[in-house]
Formats: sequence, structure tokens, C-alpha cells
Amino acid sequence: MAKQKTQFVCSNCGYTSAGYLGRCPNCGQWNTLVEEKIVPDTVVNRKARISLDGRVAKPQRISEISGNETPRVQTGMQELNRVLGGGIVPGSLVLIGGDPGIGKSTLMLQVSGQLTETGGSVLYVSGEESANQIKLRADRLGVGSDDFVVYPETDMQQIESVIQQMEPDFLVIDSVQTMQEPDLQSPIGSVAQVREVTADLMQIAKTNGITIFIVGHVTKDGAIAGPKILEHMVDTVLYFEGDANYKYRILRTVKNRFGSTNELGIFEMRDRGLREVSNPSEIFLEERLAGATGSSITASMEGTRPILVEVQALVAPTVFGNAQRVTTGVDRNRVAQILAVLEKHANLLLQNQDAHVRITGGVKIDEPAADLAIALAVASSYHEKATSPSDVFLGEVGLGGEVRSISLIEDRLKETAKLGFKRAIISKNNLPGTILPEGLQVIGVATLEEALKIGLGLQRYTRQDNLN
Repeated sequence: MAKQKTQFVCSNCGYTSAGYLGRCPNCGQWNTLVEEKIVPDTVVNRKARISLDGRVAKPQRISEISGNETPRVQTGMQELNRVLGGGIVPGSLVLIGGDPGIGKSTLMLQVSGQLTETGGSVLYVSGEESANQIKLRADRLGVGSDDFVVYPETDMQQIESVIQQMEPDFLVIDSVQTMQEPDLQSPIGSVAQVREVTADLMQIAKTNGITIFIVGHVTKDGAIAGPKILEHMVDTVLYFEGDANYKYRILRTVKNRFGSTNELGIFEMRDRGLREVSNPSEIFLEERLAGATGSSITASMEGTRPILVEVQALVAPTVFGNAQRVTTGVDRNRVAQILAVLEKHANLLLQNQDAHVRITGGVKIDEPAADLAIALAVASSYHEKATSPSDVFLGEVGLGGEVRSISLIEDRLKETAKLGFKRAIISKNNLPGTILPEGLQVIGVATLEEALKIGLGLQRYTRQDNLN
């Protein structure tokens, strides 16, 4: 009997090689090539885009195609609707990834129950749990309807047969790594299986208008497991983040063909499921200590929503040869630049000081609007002088020590005033033409030195003061 041929496929970029390579020549990643068996084209039935009722896709002139926008389907979770860009687009393919135990299945069960309440039918396919296990969780979450069908199966041919019989409005696959194409000889969870299963699901979604949610596992690095092409095939990629030891969860979008990729949804995990957090700013600030040094407040834009977060900094003499720079929730190189600006233009002697900077609440900030707050938090810890608990700092810090203007300043100031803050220190270049909210004192500064004088209540700011 002839030995079946194999090939090696990169799980990161899909590169194919006849032999094993330690490093992929296409993407440069190490140890990503996975062996899989070569299946002849006569074995795998390559399907055209044919819908369940037999309709075949045909070429059309673009002028003949209807340009009417399909109404979005609203779930019972406004946080999820925001992340999806305003609701579910019928016929879309949504991939949800996250760490084990973070709550992906809980989220999908709750959403499925809400969709059946609006008149839709849901087929929940689980390859990891039995029907009894799903029923126990559904009872705890209060989910149950005749239009909610649970199907514990991993064979895609059987699943397609049930889809054809039931014709659901929504399909949930939990998870894609447990599904298999029986015609393929590769093991379940392999690159080939995940790729073919996702291709079949994409065809079902696009030809029949069925919205499909795919739950995906993640690797130890936090990326969705399987080939990178998986993320290219779907319409929307969502990441469900958070620490399993804490109650708050963050749902963020990294790809969305139907909306913004900057939106953020925040949930609280409770005994009876996930609860939406409508005002995350209050949660992120509720544990702030009054009078604590090394703390400042800034307003970060997550899509269309401004969120006030606390920036914490700790500056302490180093015990190593080189000063350490440790960050959480903010780019380390960005913090290193701000520390260099503080040393050059604000006379802070940080060469022999370890600096730890952290964004509380598990939020990640990648916009320059938080620069000024980071600088104030570091200076506050360095001088052991607290900022005012009613102050908010908004601005980008340039390498020349100047404070630059930022975008969406009015939205940030409105949220600041709404939460009861009394003063905002911003770039003076943001002041012209800006409508200022009532009850909020807005001070414009041109340089980082001015911001430090106002924010820390210093009369003057010179190297001699630091030496003293």
C-alpha cells in the first residue's frame, strides 16, 4: 500500500511546504509549520456557492444590485450592539475569541436566548459540551425557548443537514476547533480542518442569510488558534478579555466590515450570567484612594465612547544596574519617551529610578491623549505630591516638552463634567472653538512645565527645587 503524501502548513500565514521547516520563510515565525495529509481533489467535494434552496450565485452588473442597507438585528445587550457597529448584520460571520473560562459560552447562551425573544430561531451547535451540560447553564441564566435548539455534534455534514431541515435565523458554533470535515483525514483542530470548516460556514452564511457566531480558542500568546486566514475569512473578529479571577469582562472588536474597530463593551460576570456596565467610568474610578500620590485621571476614547480611567505610577530608586520600566495597559516605549521628556524638560532625575506605570481596570490605552496624565502621575510619585482628585489631564506630550491638541475634546470634557470633576487641564490649542461644559473649569497649557505647576500646585519648577 502506497504511503499517503503529507505537507506542512504554517498555522500563522498558511504557507505550504513539502518538508518541515523550523522557521516559516513567508511570515518568519518559528515552529508554526504543522503536518497534514494531502487529500486529492476527487475526495473533497469543492462546493460552489449554492443556497439551501438550490439557488446558485450568478454574475450581476453592479448597477443591477440592490443597494438598500439591510436592517440590523438588535440583541438585548446594548454593549454587544455597540461593538458590532449598531447590531447584528443578517448573513454575517462573527468570530469570538477569548481565554478558557472567560465567559464566551455564557455570552453566546445569553445572546441566543435574547434573539429567540425577538422572534428569531437559534441553532446552538456544541462540540465541547453535552446537551445536559448546556441545559444546566441555560437554567442558571434563565434561557429557554422552543425556538432555541441545542445540537451536540462535531460532524459538519450532519450539521449542514440539520441546518437545511431547520433553516435557523442564527447559528452558534462552539467551538470551531472541535468541528471536523469527515472527508479530510487531518485530525480535529488541525490547520486543514479549521480552514475547511470555516470555509463551509462562510458559504452557509453568505448564500442563505444565516448569521453565524463562531467561538474560537486562543493560544498562550492571546491570538486566536488556527491559521491566520481564519480571521480574514470572517466579517467580524471580537475578543472577550479579562481575568478569570475578577468579575469584569471587556469585549473589543479588532475587525469589523460593518462598523468601527475601536468600540468597547464592558460586562460584569455574576452568578446568573453577564450584566452590562452602562457607565464604566464610575467603575474604573470607584477604588481610587483620595490623596494618593502617583495617580491621575484621563479620558480615553474607545470608539464613540469616552471612558475616564485612572493612571497609576510608582517611581522608586532602582536596585539594578539599569533602571526598570514596567507598564501595564500602555505601550512601554511610549512611557519611556514620556520619562525622557520629563527628565529633559521638567528636570526630573529618573536615570536611577525604576518607573512602574499602570492603567487600572484592565483597560488598554494606545492613544496619545493619555500622555499628559502619565506625565503627571510619574511626577506626582516622584515629588510625593498628590494631584487634586477633581482634576483631569488631557493632552499629547511632544518631545520638545510641548502639550499638543487631541481629537474629540468636547466629548471627553462632557464625560468629565458628567462625573463631577471640577477642572480639566488640556492643550491651549484645543480651546479655540471648543464648547465648554458648564461647571467645569478648563485650563489651557502650552508646555509640560506649565501643566506640572498647575496639576501639582507648584509655584515654580526648577532643577533646584528637585535637588532640595
